Amino acid sequence: MFVFLATTFLAFLITPVVIKLYRQKKWLDDPTQNTHAKKTHQKAVPRGGGLVIFLSVLIGALFFLNFDKYLIGILLGALVLTVVGFIDDLYDIHPLWRLGAGIIAGLFVVGSGIGIAYLSNPFGEGVIHLNQPQLAFYLFGKTRTVWILSDLLALIFIIWNMNIVNWSKGVDGQMPGFVSIALVFIGVLSYRFIDDPTQFNTAYLSFIAAGAFAGLLFWNFYPQKIMPGYGAGSLAGYFLSVLAILSGAKLATTLMVLAIPTADALFTISRRIIAGKSPLWGDRGHLHHKLLDVYGWGRRRIAVFYWLTSLGMGMLSLYLNTTDKIITMILVTSVVFFFLIWTKLKTQSHS
Repeated sequence: MFVFLATTFLAFLITPVVIKLYRQKKWLDDPTQNTHAKKTHQKAVPRGGGLVIFLSVLIGALFFLNFDKYLIGILLGALVLTVVGFIDDLYDIHPLWRLGAGIIAGLFVVGSGIGIAYLSNPFGEGVIHLNQPQLAFYLFGKTRTVWILSDLLALIFIIWNMNIVNWSKGVDGQMPGFVSIALVFIGVLSYRFIDDPTQFNTAYLSFIAAGAFAGLLFWNFYPQKIMPGYGAGSLAGYFLSVLAILSGAKLATTLMVLAIPTADALFTISRRIIAGKSPLWGDRGHLHHKLLDVYGWGRRRIAVFYWLTSLGMGMLSLYLNTTDKIITMILVTSVVFFFLIWTKLKTQSHS
């Protein structure tokens, strides 16, 4: 608890410094000049959330964690996302460049030795091992081994969550709140995993990252003084994924806590592909957009809805086995799909 509160206070202090810097340099996202359908804010606001999260996690790690190759790999990947996020704050770079940065960040993680070694068997007892096939090669005086399925699945999991979480930050306070809740659950579950492969404490890193997003939330909640930007959005999915893997392959639990953003992302990708559009380019068709535009929900109400659903799904995940988690995620996805399709039909009939 102390680690969480300390990092929350740290992020709370760092955020106004970043806000002041961005305002002095006029690095603002002004919706009157930089128009895009997906944007919901009406006044010029700095992004810069990535700097807040990275600095808070880095300082928290220096104070509370022991450094090893895994933590170094995680922080190097986070640095890549922070730098690219900072550039995106200023220049709105192409989505493919952001995707490339995500792949590089994920490679730092798997390159440090973090992979998904096994999955819980949803059809019976035991686990499904992913340690075969292996690729051995000689590099820097040592024979090194790549677990192909383990590393590939870890890379996909990281990139997927980076994108779906980043898509669910459209209104004030939405993303930092549910991400902080999800990270707390991963931290709690980490205590159940005895064979922590790292020299640092995985649970502590979870609480450090959770505190960083909680501290940002104070300034991002309505009316927001700063936006997360791509930096904080990508770091959110990045830390969630990496810590889920380190806490004993809690993939189903993480996806369950992120059930609403995951379902929204699946629907968004399907909708864009069917319409002949690139799934990478943003639009105003996400769940939070529909709640705001069609149903008249306020920004605070939407944010709290995302927090409460993540909290509820997280609490539920503590009592469900893997099969039940998968069934729950399918049900949630079906409900979200039905709601978004019905909303689209409703708006078409009114128009």
